[in-house]
Amino acid sequence: MNPKVDFFFDKATKWQKEYEQLRTIVLNCGLEEELKWGNPCYTFEDRNIVLIHGFKDYCALLFFKGALLNDAHGMLIQQTENVQAARQIRFTDVKEIVKKQRAIKTYIYEAIEVEKAGLQVKLKKPTEFAVAEEFQVRLGKNRALKKAFEALTPGRQRAYLLYFSSPKQAKTRESRVEKYVPLILEGKGLND
Repeated sequence: MNPKVDFFFDKATKWQKEYEQLRTIVLNCGLEEELKWGNPCYTFEDRNIVLIHGFKDYCALLFFKGALLNDAHGMLIQQTENVQAARQIRFTDVKEIVKKQRAIKTYIYEAIEVEKAGLQVKLKKPTEFAVAEEFQVRLGKNRALKKAFEALTPGRQRAYLLYFSSPKQAKTRESRVEKYVPLILEGKGLND
């Protein structure tokens, strides 16, 4: 147990018993405990394996390379269609965690083996994502914008494409494009 992580468990008002049970299971698998993104993150040789986090309706174990795991127990969930690598196992009760402890450990040990083998999730290229019409028009009219966008890392490109194309209304998509064009021209990502 890493004392720096204790604050996460101490401050939890919801899912406290579930978090503690998950922590015990994960630590019994020989992983190192760290605090990353404000959540308990468990690593093997400094590589992220699994993270504990919670939401309103459930708490979860998030496997960073869950897409590469064999889902023998049918427990892995892809949060949204745009999540490429990570998968979750969700819980709503500590009894459920205790009951599924052996299966949970199986997933953790498999995730460690995936890391040991150096396997990587094949991510979609930015060119495989939909481009909002409003952004496509701007790219076509502004060479500097197109060049700046193409110079961004694939992850930054992907983030912009998903953000621009997600609203249903054209007005909202146009507003987002308008707001972020200056950042793209500065070589910055959506969250920089």
